[in-house]
Amino acid sequence: MPRSVNVVAARKRRKKIMKATRGYFGRRSNVWTVAKNAYDKGLQYAYRDRKNKKRNFRRLWIQRINAGVRLYDMSYSKFMGAIHKKGIELNRKVLADLAMNHPDAFEAIVKAVK
Repeated sequence: MPRSVNVVAARKRRKKIMKATRGYFGRRSNVWTVAKNAYDKGLQYAYRDRKNKKRNFRRLWIQRINAGVRLYDMSYSKFMGAIHKKGIELNRKVLADLAMNHPDAFEAIVKAVK
């Protein structure tokens, strides 16, 4: 008796991956084995970079706060220490936004901390 293979399920699985790799360069978009490897690698990068994104944004916020605070002759570390002592509960994301887009409000916070 011949072996029966579930072609319907296999084709569906392959079509799903081929659809996801549409737009990739060269054989990554139209050769099954290459496309499958590219798809798997892309999922690995996506998982890794969801973690890295959080680190990168925190670094960006710290740089912006540091640049904003330096205008008032203070360092980032002294500012953050003082802001915690004063009990001001603003996170780095909000502080960076204030430093970039609302310099008057940020200046008021720096003066309150000094």
